[in-house]
Formats: sequence, C-alpha cells, structure tokens
Amino acid sequence: MKNFVEELKWRGMIHDITPGAEEELMKGMSSAYVGIDPTGDSLHIGHLVSIMILKHFQNCGHKPYALVGGATGMIGDPSMKSKERNLLDEETLEHNVSCIKAQLGRFLDFNSDAPNKAELVNNYDWMKDYTFINFTRDIGKLITVNYMMSKDSVRKRLSRDSSEGMSFTEFTYQLLQGYDFAYLYNNKNVKLQLGGADQWGNITTGTELIRRMYGGEAYALTCPLITKADGGKFGKTEKGNIWLDADRTSPYQFYQFWLNVSDDDAVKYIKIFTMLDRETIENAVAAHSECPERRELQKLLAKEITIMVHGEAEYENAVKASQMLFGKATAEDLKSLDERTFLAVFDGVPTFEVEKAKLPLGILDALAVETCVFPSKGEARKMIQGNGFSINKEKITDPNGTLNESHIIDGKYILAQKGKKDYYIIIVK
Repeated sequence: MKNFVEELKWRGMIHDITPGAEEELMKGMSSAYVGIDPTGDSLHIGHLVSIMILKHFQNCGHKPYALVGGATGMIGDPSMKSKERNLLDEETLEHNVSCIKAQLGRFLDFNSDAPNKAELVNNYDWMKDYTFINFTRDIGKLITVNYMMSKDSVRKRLSRDSSEGMSFTEFTYQLLQGYDFAYLYNNKNVKLQLGGADQWGNITTGTELIRRMYGGEAYALTCPLITKADGGKFGKTEKGNIWLDADRTSPYQFYQFWLNVSDDDAVKYIKIFTMLDRETIENAVAAHSECPERRELQKLLAKEITIMVHGEAEYENAVKASQMLFGKATAEDLKSLDERTFLAVFDGVPTFEVEKAKLPLGILDALAVETCVFPSKGEARKMIQGNGFSINKEKITDPNGTLNESHIIDGKYILAQKGKKDYYIIIVK
C-alpha cells in the first residue's frame, strides 16, 4: 500500500494529525470519511481540497466514505461563520444531496467491485428517527459543556462583539458531527475523519465520543485552509464562487480561473489539486522557473483539473475558446462554441441589437447607423478598406457588402471585431 500520510506531506496537504494515525493506516486497508454539508446543489472549488484528500486516500488502497450531511445541513456548522445559516427544508436537501453525489463521482470510484470502492452516506438516515430525549440521554451526557466551550469554533464565535451570539441549535453541531463519526466507527469501521483545519475541534469531539462510547481509538487529519499568495480569498472572483457545476461556472471560466493564478499559487496548487506524481510536478516547477512568462505550469494545472472536473472534450473547448480573444482562432472555431461558452468568452463586450427583419443590411449602415460599432460610415469604410475589420473572425474587405442571415451564429449573434482587441456583439432579434 502507498503511504497516504507521506503522499499528503510532500503535497503540503496536512495541517494537523493525531498521533498514531500514520501507523494505523500502514497496517492495511482502512476507512475514512469527509463530511460535506449540502447547503447548495453544487460543490465549489473550496470543497476540492477535502475531495482530493479522499481521492488520494482511495488511490493509496483505502476505502473512502463521503458523508453528505442531510441532518447537520439543517443546522449549519458555526466554524468560521459570523452568522447562523438559513435552515433548509427536506425537499431542497434531497435535491442537493443527489447533485453532490453526481459531482463526487467524477473524483471517486463508487461503482467498481474493488474492496475499497467509495460509499456515500447521509447522516439523515441515522438521525431522522433519533429522538431528542434519546440523543441527549445517550450522547449529551458523555461530553461536558466545558469541553464544548473550549473548541475554537465556539470560543471565537462567542468572543466576537455580536449581539446575536450563538443559538443552542448551532452549539449542538459539534455533538451531532461527533456522533456521525461514532456511528460510522461502530457501523462501518471508520477510524479516521478528514477535513479542513477549521474542523479540528468538531473532529476531535468525535474521537472523544468514540473513546467514551466504545473504548475505541479513532484519528483525525486536517488539511490547511487554502489561501492565495496575495492574501485574497481562494476560489472567489468578482462574480462569486467558482463552482463545479458547468451551468454555474462554465468550463471555459473554470479553466480560465486556474490559468490565471499567480506563479506562487500555481506551484502550491499543482500539488494539491492534481494527481500528478512528485517527479512530474518537480520537473514542471523547475521548467516553469526558467521561463515563467510562458505560464506552462498554469497551463498544466488548468488542463489537469479541468479534465478531472469537466472531461477532455470540455477542456479542449476551453482551450479553443481561450484562443478566441488572444490567439489565432478561426471562424470555424467560433462557430463551434456553444452559446454558454460564447457568452462567457465575450462577457462584458459591448452589445447592440438589430431587428432580423432589417437584414440584409448594408455593412456600413449596420456598423454606424443601426449600431455604434463605428462612430461614422467614413471611419467604418476606412477600417474595412485597411483590412482591419472582421465579422465572425473573417475579414470584411468590401465596404459595399451586406450583413445578412448567413452571418448569424447560435441563432442570434454576430461578432464584430475592430483591429486585434476590440470586440462587439450584435444581437439579432
């Protein structure tokens, strides 16, 4: 078996680990789990570190469990939060759980006959019939309030200057998460919980419960919370989270996010977010340091993670789309883009509308009367004659030509380009 802890160490993916965990894992196939609260119907790249740790765990010959918190998701983890979450209804949670399972299937083997195939579990299954009286009698008496108050997630929340404080609902979260670990330990022989550094307190409450309930030994391993070299929040853009769902964040936008990370971040991220081996990564980092302006490390990072999340075809489309603004894209390349990718590539480009009934339309009228691509027909004529204007990536050389329905792509768009960098979209309605 591969040494799971050693694999994570060189990748910089261990923040804390309980004594004895590495030795336990080297005895043979073991089981571990990561908990995910289904507060949305898509994971985002903030979830990826924990998912990659599970992937490495399986790759090292161990059995991973992904716990989707259908029960705890109704409460919300107070760790690193300044406000209490909105509670979700059962129907919404069921929808979110099914979507998340589909996304996890891109990273973990759930379907083979291997003894270490992944399993998805939902804590709602063992919590839904557990009455409050029984829970407080069986579990509540085992962990003191003093113990719970000592956890960073609770102390930091209570020490903030806030009139809201923390509700009893949130305060009980660590008991519920601790019970999840105890349940999986007793029913699935899970001896290790994995998670982010902010989960250490919740995870160790689980190991303590296991000790008190069963006299057993269980372990915790947490990964660092990912940061950016410039101090900005990882996984956030001006438009919000980078999602794994292609309808929320297009594969092109996903690819661009990784392509545009800094050199320092690329060196760190390629270890964390890819399955490339140590020699390949060290060679890539060394080559990048000699010629960083080529951004080969970012390209490799973006390729590996885009293929893992969206597949080879979407990666190739993303590369093709990336060349649209800055490379040597052709008219055929442009027409091959789906509408989602087309709009993502040309996001923020000035747009104009033209009624379809007016087509065919003289090119000069189309560019300087019906739209404001050019301030005047004279300027439009001059640039066309100077070979500096294109429609849909094809040069327009005749100022007396027309704009017609054959120029429409995706049923409603025409792309106009002045020079090398100035783009305009004409929407035909």
